[in-house]
Amino acid sequence: MTSKDLTNTPFLQACRCEPADHVPVWFMRQAGRSLPEYRALRKEGSILDAIKKPDVSAEITMQPIRRYGVDAAILYSDIIVPIHAVGFGVDIQPGVGPVTENPFRSTGDLQRLRELDPIQDTPYVLETIKICVEQLDIPLIGFAGGPFTIASYLIEGGPSRTYQETKRLMFENPELWAKLMDRLTQICTSSLLSQIDAGVSAVQLFDSWVGALSPSQYIRFVFPWVEKMFKEISSTGVPKIHFGVVTGELLQLMSEVGADVVGVDWRVPLDLARDRIGGEKALQGNLDPAILGAPWPVIQDEVLTILKLNDGHPGHIFNLGHGVTPNVNPEVLERIVQLVHQFRVNQ
Repeated sequence: MTSKDLTNTPFLQACRCEPADHVPVWFMRQAGRSLPEYRALRKEGSILDAIKKPDVSAEITMQPIRRYGVDAAILYSDIIVPIHAVGFGVDIQPGVGPVTENPFRSTGDLQRLRELDPIQDTPYVLETIKICVEQLDIPLIGFAGGPFTIASYLIEGGPSRTYQETKRLMFENPELWAKLMDRLTQICTSSLLSQIDAGVSAVQLFDSWVGALSPSQYIRFVFPWVEKMFKEISSTGVPKIHFGVVTGELLQLMSEVGADVVGVDWRVPLDLARDRIGGEKALQGNLDPAILGAPWPVIQDEVLTILKLNDGHPGHIFNLGHGVTPNVNPEVLERIVQLVHQFRVNQ
């Protein structure tokens, strides 16, 4: 654990809905292919190979901090790392994403999802965190994949537009679905707790594709497990961020499940999101990543609109509505950070 006191850094203050010197900002996928220094370091090879090299992962984590001056770092890793580590048979295919050679189909497949022992299974993640914490003067965010999103990759065999096989299992065999969610929740919770023990200051649950569900489906098939995960993590005292895409109809539930901060994608205006969630929770978001290719005056207007919609609420962490895409000019993100830091409510 770090001996540095980061309690009153703007990011952690915003997580607690406390006033800060400026609106904090960081970007999902801020360390990635948009950075030339990242491409020079990564070159070719699997992302999982890079993640297993703590010196490389730590350097990639630090690169956007040096360049952008953001208020939080996020660990360079991937949501499937714990599942890959227990030997289920999932990999990352360049240009595609997580793929599973033999998808989850029956009770027998549960045997391929043993409990995670982070010290034995993912020591490289913990070492990366320790290296980063030693160098950082801002909070480091750890993360895990939400159980629904991980389950969808294991069941569908890869990314999906319809989640047909996932929903088939949910409705046809709810008992097996519950056992699968139990196992994934244990794995993801163990991973998050180990990251907290290693020194991260906050955690984010990327349940990226949970927006494929209706509110009633979320309540029945996801809510109990995410609630359990957040309850187990709550004793650590670190802020918990909950993020998904196309989750406008789920925002209130994603708040009630136990998150301290709710990530909002670009489809829901920030003021409307706060109406749905309430003023006691912090919001994170929510610039449309596709706007980053527009001329600067357009981007500036969009950033200022979001900041003004927040209306001075102290619980706001500026971010994108999803991740940085590879073709984004890093200079644009630098200018956004400066703009957000300079913003004052009465301007």
